[in-house]
Amino acid sequence: MAMVKVSVLWIGILIGLVFGNWVDGFEEILSFNETAMSFLDTEHMEAYGASKAASDSDVLMVGLTLIQSAGAKGAVCMDGTLPGYHWHRGYGSGANSWLIQLEGGGWCNNIRTCLYRKKSRRGSSAYMEKEIAFTGILSNKAEYNPDFYNWNRIKLRYCDGASFSGDSENQAAQLQFRGQRIWLAAMEEFMSKGMRSAKQALLSGCSAGGLASILHCDEFRSLFSGNTKVKCLSDAGMFLDAVDVSGGRTLRKFFDGVVGSQGVKNTLPRFCTNHLDPTSCFFPQNLVANIQTPLFILNTAYDSWQIQSSLAPTSADPSGYWHDCRLNHATCSPAQIQFLQGFRNEMLNAINRFSLSKQNGLFINSCFAHCQSERQDTWFADNSPVIGNKAIAQAVGDWYFDRTSVKAIDCPYPCDKSCHHLVFRQA
Repeated sequence: MAMVKVSVLWIGILIGLVFGNWVDGFEEILSFNETAMSFLDTEHMEAYGASKAASDSDVLMVGLTLIQSAGAKGAVCMDGTLPGYHWHRGYGSGANSWLIQLEGGGWCNNIRTCLYRKKSRRGSSAYMEKEIAFTGILSNKAEYNPDFYNWNRIKLRYCDGASFSGDSENQAAQLQFRGQRIWLAAMEEFMSKGMRSAKQALLSGCSAGGLASILHCDEFRSLFSGNTKVKCLSDAGMFLDAVDVSGGRTLRKFFDGVVGSQGVKNTLPRFCTNHLDPTSCFFPQNLVANIQTPLFILNTAYDSWQIQSSLAPTSADPSGYWHDCRLNHATCSPAQIQFLQGFRNEMLNAINRFSLSKQNGLFINSCFAHCQSERQDTWFADNSPVIGNKAIAQAVGDWYFDRTSVKAIDCPYPCDKSCHHLVFRQA
């Protein structure tokens, strides 16, 4: 079993992780020390694919570049350091095409959690890796990434705590909440590097970055002339305002802290805040139908992060009834599966109006997973997850290049045998 050590810098605790090989062909085992805290950083679910890829000597490693002009604009990470990105230049037919991938990695919702985040790569470029693996949608190999391999591909690092939104500070705690400024400074940097003349552009992101790609989609489109083909992709960004197993709304309460503490209100889309409260406008279900730019939603119907941190967190399950089910879907009782089927129905209802637009795309598979675009095994491989024999990379490519309409919604669990499920084990 391959052992990978990952520090999950979230709310004052370290969660030890061990990533395992395939079980029954399509399951991955992630072991961690479960705690009484409600929220886990999404990076423990994203890291497997990156760590697996990094062990392959054939994988492209791309260095970190800091945005030198950001400091003068106040566009800084939570600790005041400069934000950064990783860029692999496009070539050939992709030389004038640009893909911007917004990094994910949870949020912080109060001074205590933000102070801890400040001392991690999620809050400071001082702690960021100097180079990272480009896999999945970022891969430079046509056999792994058939439609975007030779584009300019950029991964913008995430070092604010509110999905590249918000604009405030807490001077007493020496915390900068400058997600919106980082977004603007990064876009200005990329435009100056050649993106201004792009013929094609795609804004994408995973998890908290997937939420950010929704929040900034129309802003991204406004950067270009009408001659540029511009679309957006949100991977695992459809966080629902759902009722948890105790009847409460754990994620709404958490997002309320994120929005309130980081000055997010004034950076949210006005079409939403004109009639809903700011926290509601941080939930994609209240945004996606009104995004004017073509948008593709890639999401699992049984999102592992949302099950663990929104639907059945330990804070909502003091008796431990959901403990085993939360870690491994195969241990869920019929009643628990029925509850999760209700969550799937909520997901489908949330995207119903969005799906009616011809310009939008969907790939909602019935897997227990989280983030599928940056991982090679789920993006495009011999045994990748499919809907109707079409892998995620093919679906996204068909939609982006208008080869065919893509509105792929999987049948309910357990019918899909191509899933790469995430299974968690107590360490």
